[in-house]
Amino acid sequence: MSYQWLTLWHYGSTFLSAAWLTLQVTLLAFALSLLLGIVAALAKSSAFAPVRWVSHCYVEFIRNTPVLLQIFIVFFGLPSLGITMSAFTAGVLALGINIGAYLSEVFRAGFQSVPRGQLEAAWVLGIPRRQIFLSVVLPQALRAVWPAIINNLIQLLLGTSLLSAIALPELTGTATVINARTLLYVQTFTIVAAIYLLLSNLFSWVGNQVGRHMFNPPLMSPVKKPTGNLLKLKRINPFKRGAAL
Repeated sequence: MSYQWLTLWHYGSTFLSAAWLTLQVTLLAFALSLLLGIVAALAKSSAFAPVRWVSHCYVEFIRNTPVLLQIFIVFFGLPSLGITMSAFTAGVLALGINIGAYLSEVFRAGFQSVPRGQLEAAWVLGIPRRQIFLSVVLPQALRAVWPAIINNLIQLLLGTSLLSAIALPELTGTATVINARTLLYVQTFTIVAAIYLLLSNLFSWVGNQVGRHMFNPPLMSPVKKPTGNLLKLKRINPFKRGAAL
């Protein structure tokens, strides 16, 4: 059995190239999804009904249709409208649009978690709306929904496997080609599964480290505990004989 693993050793550089391509698609699509998520979340809170309607239709369409269908629409459907793109670009666009719809709900929940009293205080102080959003709302919303954002990043990484359907040589697509050449089913897909597991845990660890440094010190100062002589004071029972009144 060892010679079968040695056979796949010669495809090591191919696996690494596929993993690098998967990382590129994941990070670019995630950047696009963050932008779309924030814009769609703000649009749902807009005072203009048409803007809210467009955002609602976008989120509902994405959340209620298969991801693979969305990839096919971008890659095969847009060329019929004169918009031609490579498999890489189509994959980044399709996955970014998909995850952006889910992140819009995440960000909307985060925006609503900010106490309204802070917004009213900022308005009273005459702070511009843009500065209120960037300095008051967005930092607190990010801290509240940071774990959900990292979870969506990991889901995006795993969703890149669907891009093998449009012949993008990412991890799953590359594994399919290598499997067709070697017929080593278990070994090939075990290696790919291990790479996905490694990348997922890497994203989780990096996300935790970034969150720990980004939100430290905390945005709201914690209430300080009593110190000094206050901790030494004992509760006086006024009904106890000899107690000072």
